[in-house]
Amino acid sequence: MTKIDFTDSLEKIPVKIFKTPQDGSVFVANEIATLIREKNAAGKKAVIGLATGSTPKTLYAELVRMHKEEGLSFKNVITFNLDQYYPMDKNALQSYHYFMRKYLFEHTDIDPNNYHVPDGMIPKEAVKDHCKKYEADIEAAGGLDLQILGIGNNGHIGFNEPGSGIYTKTRLITLDNSTRIANSYEFGNMSQVPRMAITMGISTILKSKKIILMAWGQNKAPVLQKAVEEEMTEEIPASLLQSHDDCSFVVDDDAASMLTRFRYPWLTGECEWNDAMIKKAVINLALKLNKPVLSLTNNDYNDNGLNDLLTEKGNAYETNLQVFYLLRDSITGWPGGKPTDSRASHPERNKPFPKRSLIFSPHPDDDIISMGGTFIRLHNQGHDVHVAYQTSGNIAVTDEFVTRFLDFAVGFENMFDMDGSKSKQILQQATAFLKNKKSSESDTEEIRAIKGLIRRCEAKATCKYVGLTDDQIHFQNLPFYETGTIEKNPMGEADILKTVELLDQLKPQQIFCAGDFADPHGTHKVCFDVVIAALDRLKKQNADWLKDCWLWLYKGAWQEWDITAIEMAIPMSPDQVLQKRNGIFIHQSQKDTVPFQGSDDREFWQRAEERNANTAGLYAQLGLTKFAAMEAFVRWHF
Repeated sequence: MTKIDFTDSLEKIPVKIFKTPQDGSVFVANEIATLIREKNAAGKKAVIGLATGSTPKTLYAELVRMHKEEGLSFKNVITFNLDQYYPMDKNALQSYHYFMRKYLFEHTDIDPNNYHVPDGMIPKEAVKDHCKKYEADIEAAGGLDLQILGIGNNGHIGFNEPGSGIYTKTRLITLDNSTRIANSYEFGNMSQVPRMAITMGISTILKSKKIILMAWGQNKAPVLQKAVEEEMTEEIPASLLQSHDDCSFVVDDDAASMLTRFRYPWLTGECEWNDAMIKKAVINLALKLNKPVLSLTNNDYNDNGLNDLLTEKGNAYETNLQVFYLLRDSITGWPGGKPTDSRASHPERNKPFPKRSLIFSPHPDDDIISMGGTFIRLHNQGHDVHVAYQTSGNIAVTDEFVTRFLDFAVGFENMFDMDGSKSKQILQQATAFLKNKKSSESDTEEIRAIKGLIRRCEAKATCKYVGLTDDQIHFQNLPFYETGTIEKNPMGEADILKTVELLDQLKPQQIFCAGDFADPHGTHKVCFDVVIAALDRLKKQNADWLKDCWLWLYKGAWQEWDITAIEMAIPMSPDQVLQKRNGIFIHQSQKDTVPFQGSDDREFWQRAEERNANTAGLYAQLGLTKFAAMEAFVRWHF
């Protein structure tokens, strides 16, 4: 008898899961290519609805590759874009017209008369007629054969914000504030983000013959789960896609992580009860019932879908103890290992001691924000701590900060009768440029250098605050970051070589690296990929020191590890929390107003403290000692 697979039984929309966004994009690109070729063979044009934002960039890159290397032609393709900011000039850097030209249209043979993007500069009194014509143009083209979608953190598709009805058509809408905050990284200043947009309606989207929604990254996981598994609701516009006959979601592992088949796999069928799965199941059960781990009973297990675990492992008490010990043993005040403790269960090795520890910090403040307490403790416990600041972080410095610092430099020279002519000249030039700078204009190389210097000085001051010396501070300025715009280059050979050189120079026994990929402009992910690529290359070169090196991942300002995944938790006292806060305050250019804050309007120090306090609270809730705060880490095996 054929065994029926129930792992996706709770999902109301088919979900195709791929290891990476690249793999998923290749799949979708092949779907598009097949449609185009089938239509061409039938003597028809393929009509495709397109999306913008960070999600489809890898898709468009693959389509461009297929055009150049495999001869995929777009001559008989008609496209309609989902949306456009309003008002927005089509040549502005944030314009979706500009986006599509940059990433797809200008690199293919598509007829410029065959691609359509809503007009962001149409007079307001003409918008309704423009939207009606947009709908009519789609109908005249034969309707959409395929609609490509992304999904917003609040569940929007296109710019159909929560509350958008299933019968809505192309229209002018007011953007939800959470969407404006999430998209502010494109502008660098929240005040520049348009408050309105023209978007296809839900009804327009649902008329498509086929729909593919793409989602990458852990920050999309919560809303993806709601859209796929919960009831249809206008509050999660993407959930309305459940009503479509041919809709599928194409996602990566991270975006799929909160689907029941991964988060609670025991509820969808048989699962392998290894230590990690047992830990996940028991901790989730304890948190759900608001009970300490050691207080869970057999009835608790049976009533919550864990009877298979009881059958396999026996009495709940022994399983509770197993998980309690795993939690207990993850807590340590010695992040570099405790020299007097030879327990195999300690998160870190006790030898060698002291260790040479290398902290990779994607931006010049991630070290103190994400693991400031651990950073300070490593130094105080005698380890040789080095910090590598991977990028300059210059785009996160406001224009006002540049003139403030230049003004100080001129005033300093005047105060001591120094020759301030050069500084005055720079100040005048910078002031004139910034005064007339347009939202679509990139900073000059000189301005970027000044902004980078501001962040460099703050980072250096933080290291001195901790107690490090100059030879323990490394500014890499990885080339991928230095584009002068929010849009960064992909990881390159120069980035890897710089990192290989630093690693081989220091030969650390312990590395800390950012594992938070919800960073709004993607720098953390690229920085992580650079470190992994460098370690892989050193491994192939048989670097001897790698055999005695461990890599720990920390989360940044946007996320925290799920408590079921934490392998090392560093407790902090109230005084240590305050010490970390003061270290964060040194980064004055990032205080009060955060240029790229994502969907969270709190300052970085507030996010860090609440996140660390929450982690400590979860441990206490599970029956462990209550600390003021905890920083959490997961080991990466390479």
